[in-house]
Amino acid sequence: GFTKDGSVFAFEEYGVQDGSGFPYANRYYIDTSTDSFLKGTPIRVRLEDENAKLDAVRLQARQKGESIVSQAELDANRGITAGFNPVTELSADPHRMAVNPRPIFTPVDPPLEFRLDELGMNNADGCESQGEINGFRLLRIEAQDGGTTKLLHQDKAIPKSRGCPNGYRIGAVQTFSMDSLSAYAVLIAVRQYGFEGPDFRWIAVTGRL
Repeated sequence: GFTKDGSVFAFEEYGVQDGSGFPYANRYYIDTSTDSFLKGTPIRVRLEDENAKLDAVRLQARQKGESIVSQAELDANRGITAGFNPVTELSADPHRMAVNPRPIFTPVDPPLEFRLDELGMNNADGCESQGEINGFRLLRIEAQDGGTTKLLHQDKAIPKSRGCPNGYRIGAVQTFSMDSLSAYAVLIAVRQYGFEGPDFRWIAVTGRL
């Protein structure tokens, strides 16, 4: 969700690690004006006990995040899931998403369109045995007469927190609106080698409107 003014977008990813069986939960808090993490984040919690419950690790991560943005505020400002494309989807373009940013018909907003390009970066340190390694570039397209193309993100190097990414796909677009549209988040699924095959983890690129 967002903070009540749309200045921060937060999301959680959680699951059970392949191989170890340890449950984990990561919470990300992003300044939508600068597309940068808030101080003291991301929050990453892992319980090194294969018998530990997923609810327990998620609770710990949530409690650590309360001092940054309360869960109650995020729950009250979830925003709008304007587009969603799960990693199991076969019929959609994984590198392009165009959405009506609010569920208003006939639309009162111009469409939001995002396009992702993978960028070969096989010189990434520590990834020599992990197959083809890619960074990415993300664009926002104004698909109308006189519209512009805005560069939202372009990797110059692979951050260590991302591991050894093999590929990317746009998973969702979340928008925030009070009286008018004011912020968005593009959720991107990052594919990498896991213990038992491909794993996906999540990152987000945010911005103001």
